[in-house]
This record gives sequence, C-alpha cells and structure tokens, in this order.
Amino acid sequence: MPYITVESGTLSDMQKTELISRLTEEASRIMKVPQEFFVMTIKEVPDQNFGIGGKTIDLVKEEYIKKHSGGEKNI
Repeated sequence: MPYITVESGTLSDMQKTELISRLTEEASRIMKVPQEFFVMTIKEVPDQNFGIGGKTIDLVKEEYIKKHSGGEKNI
C-alpha cells in the first residue's frame, strides 16, 4: 500500500483536497497501482516552527513580500 506524505505550511481545505487528488492520480499513473491503494497524509507545520538560512519561514516570507511584491501577501 503506497503512502504519500506532504509536509508544508498551513494550507486551505481546497489546497489539501487538490493535493490529495492530484498527487494520488499521478502516483497511481506512474506506479501503475490503483488509486484505491494509496494512503496520504498532510502534515502542516506553522511557519514559526521551521526555517531556512537561519530564519523562520514567516520572517523569510515577510522579507520576500516586502522586497518583491510591494507588500501584497500571497505566499
């Protein structure tokens, strides 16, 4: 029974639904295993609980937004 796990920041219900659907479809196609055999979990990790380059992800996102999008928050 194939098992797919995704670790990410917080996702909307719609994003989770799409991830589960599309990742299962693609993995099933590639592995030639029926979709019904796949198990998938999504582990949401708050942005303050992981980091990159010595900074928490929430700070990295904030700096990126200020630098690249004039303050719009779409990440």
